[in-house]
Amino acid sequence: MRLTDLLHPHLDDVTSVVDATSGGLRLDPYLHLPPGVELRRHEEPVGAGELLLLCYGPDLAVHGGEADCLAALERMRPGGRGLIVFGHPGTDLPYHRLLDALVAHRCQVLHAASLGYTHLHSGAVFACTEELLPPHDWFGHPLPADGFATALRIADEYVLADFVSRSQRARLIDLERAAEETARALETAREDGLAERLAAAVRDKDQLSSALRRARERTGVLEARVSMLEGSTSLRVGKALVSAARSPKRRAARLPGELYGLWRQRKVKGRPAGSRTPAAVPAPEPQADDRFHLSHRALSVAPRDRLVITGVLTDRTAQDFAADAVVSRVLPHDGRLLVERTDPDVFLVQLSACAAQEGPWSLTGTGLAPDLDRRLAELVSRARGLGRTAVLWRDGPASSAPGLSLLPWDTVLDGDTGTALFRLDPVTDGRDRLRDVFVQDSTRIRLARLAALTGGPDPLAERRIAVLAAPRDATDVARLVAQALGQLHRPAEVIVADPAGLALDELTAASVAVHAGPPTAPWVADWRDLTEDRPDTLLLDLLCAQEFSGADAVGHTPAADDYAFVPALKPLLVRRSLLDTGTPPDSWSRAGHRLFAVRGKEPS
Repeated sequence: MRLTDLLHPHLDDVTSVVDATSGGLRLDPYLHLPPGVELRRHEEPVGAGELLLLCYGPDLAVHGGEADCLAALERMRPGGRGLIVFGHPGTDLPYHRLLDALVAHRCQVLHAASLGYTHLHSGAVFACTEELLPPHDWFGHPLPADGFATALRIADEYVLADFVSRSQRARLIDLERAAEETARALETAREDGLAERLAAAVRDKDQLSSALRRARERTGVLEARVSMLEGSTSLRVGKALVSAARSPKRRAARLPGELYGLWRQRKVKGRPAGSRTPAAVPAPEPQADDRFHLSHRALSVAPRDRLVITGVLTDRTAQDFAADAVVSRVLPHDGRLLVERTDPDVFLVQLSACAAQEGPWSLTGTGLAPDLDRRLAELVSRARGLGRTAVLWRDGPASSAPGLSLLPWDTVLDGDTGTALFRLDPVTDGRDRLRDVFVQDSTRIRLARLAALTGGPDPLAERRIAVLAAPRDATDVARLVAQALGQLHRPAEVIVADPAGLALDELTAASVAVHAGPPTAPWVADWRDLTEDRPDTLLLDLLCAQEFSGADAVGHTPAADDYAFVPALKPLLVRRSLLDTGTPPDSWSRAGHRLFAVRGKEPS
């Protein structure tokens, strides 16, 4: 939730918001106050028609301290309202430090909600009153007013919520402790394994260096022997005799001359260095090498931006994963070579590929194919020895291949491998089904979970969107912030010409990068026309269509084509690499780029 969504329902009859924050954080860019409500700062009591703005968090320089909040609460008078925002995470909210002061100054909390900012995690609206006010429901609407019923509701909910929260807090503490212990054990195991692999690599290097040195010495001796043999008179005489025997008519007559020349050269070689060779005997010409030699060198160096998976997978899973990762499927006879040469981020074994009745790894882990069990165990050990993460993806009952659970896996994932969007039918499944799969059950989501476990590149980075905007005044800024933060799939960055001169702090606080210059996200949306009404599902539907089709640009057509490839469209979402080429949109289709159309308007 945005801060303005929490605040605005409680601005009825409020004419001024009193800023009582003491930290360095400016909250006015987050408020977007409506006309007739002004923001001011004073030290006077806060009564009817006013709302006190407070901030409290762990960083005193940014949020302010507890003492400043307590002092500000003393200024509350009946009829006044207040909003306090917290910089603490929701699970560590120290509300008990302010609770006594709120009660002492007759302040009743009306509504509390989480905030989607990096440094502001929650907020609460309260009012100073002489009588009990009706609380609000989960949607922020006031419940019917009844003094005794309201008191009973508050008392009952307090007891029940406190009971539930105690168990949740205890469970959270246990999970955090277990996560810390697991992280320490994993780090220790990695350090130990790294030391062992480093020592083994040093030993292998020394052995290879020694073998290479001995091979070079042996090669030098052999080369010297070959040179000596090639230059010997006996070998040259033998060659002359063999040539004469093969061609008696042509070479036999020349044989005495060749033998005499060899005898003369032998005598010349035996003379001292100062003697001269007779001019009548020509020096031997070097023999040309009639062999062809080909020297080839190829090298490609690039950052690894895709997850590299090597392992045992089904045909369907390998096809789905290949859209977002580099996939190498191993066979029983080449598994070790692929694990060593592909240098994967993860060695992955899918249970359904082993428990199947067909395939190169069928019946592995069932006890019916011991040779396959042995080879798979060797591959798992080799992958772990190379420092790679060995993962068992248990997408079926463990009892179908019980032998797999006995192998030394680094991680075991339970559940299916997700659904690729191109396997869905937009007509049959509907737009809501596409959205649900995109957000929760897509193959890319499953791969992102795998990448997080192995430390590989995150496939979800391909869903990042940059928005091009050109706000001119405060109204445009408020509209841009509302549209960007209201999207169900938020943009990753907003590109404006001069971000320093605009109040876009709320975007930055919501983890949306704001900068000038070229975009860095893989996808770009043009929002320079801020008068256009954009539903909150716009970016979500555009990305669903792109992931379904694999297109380079997604947009609308005058004919309202829906989920169809078209030769031309009004682009709403474009691949950044396509924009970088500078090609006009009219010629995208002729240049071989794929254009995919979706309907122009979708209800929120």
